[in-house]
Amino acid sequence: MIARIAPLFSRAADSDLWHSFKHSPGAIVSASLTLLIVLGALLAPLIAPHNPFDLASLNIMDANTPPAWMEEGSPDFLLGTDDQGRDILSAILYGARVSLLVGFASVLFSMVLGVSLGLISGYAGGRVDSIIMRIADVQLSFPTILVALLIDGVARGLLPRDMHDQLALYVLIFAIGISGWVQYARTVRGSTLVERNKEYVQAAKLIGIGPLTILRRHILPNVTGPVLVIATIHLAIAIITEATLSFLGVGVPPTAPSLGTLIRIGNSYLFSGMWWISIFPGVALVVLVLSVNLLGDWLRDALNPKLR
Repeated sequence: MIARIAPLFSRAADSDLWHSFKHSPGAIVSASLTLLIVLGALLAPLIAPHNPFDLASLNIMDANTPPAWMEEGSPDFLLGTDDQGRDILSAILYGARVSLLVGFASVLFSMVLGVSLGLISGYAGGRVDSIIMRIADVQLSFPTILVALLIDGVARGLLPRDMHDQLALYVLIFAIGISGWVQYARTVRGSTLVERNKEYVQAAKLIGIGPLTILRRHILPNVTGPVLVIATIHLAIAIITEATLSFLGVGVPPTAPSLGTLIRIGNSYLFSGMWWISIFPGVALVVLVLSVNLLGDWLRDALNPKLR
């Protein structure tokens, strides 16, 4: 097993992508911040000082405690507590898990749907291409947040009221995912239109290889570069969209809050002097989105052959 893995690491270390990464301070810092936040979210049960959602461990007497370095602060609560006595640092770690889960799942859904439709549209052409692209054009005429709000509202209207909290996470992932497939489809369609006329695709047709096999084995590997760039940038957009929906009260339930929910809760106390309830989750969201965006910008430049 080690003998098989070693050559992969050796080729990766000699690749142009790794060379570009090593010589890009912005990429190194953004990747480090993203990795730090992701690890903090994944290991939240192990490294969080408290479990902010264990009602048995909450003490209302600890409510609205300021950060530890302020007067009346407590060393037990480094970033302070909210109105329920929940530790802000622990809530951020647990909230980041929900934000990242929604972000990654919705991006994966958008990518699979968009890439599939883009391949079909570009390869089939004709009426199929026209129908898919006209649907994409119609969706592009609406803001992403509006499409997500519409889908979320329709789903809540169709589902029983007692199942809203149970299915809120899945509805949110679907709403954000279905609103972001267009960029993948349009990009992959353009690349497929170019690739389908090349000699290796024509040769595959001549020897009797089916369309699905051609799309999967020959065309798809040649369009993954732009897809990875879009997915990285789309991850930041998905996290922001989730935070916006949760801030508006139509995202995940308060029993499993994301960073957006924490900001919404703290917003009610922002002008009461308890600024830490909203500011610290907001800073965590900004750092996460900014680091992912910078990483996506580097990846876009690194995979652009004109900049090599």
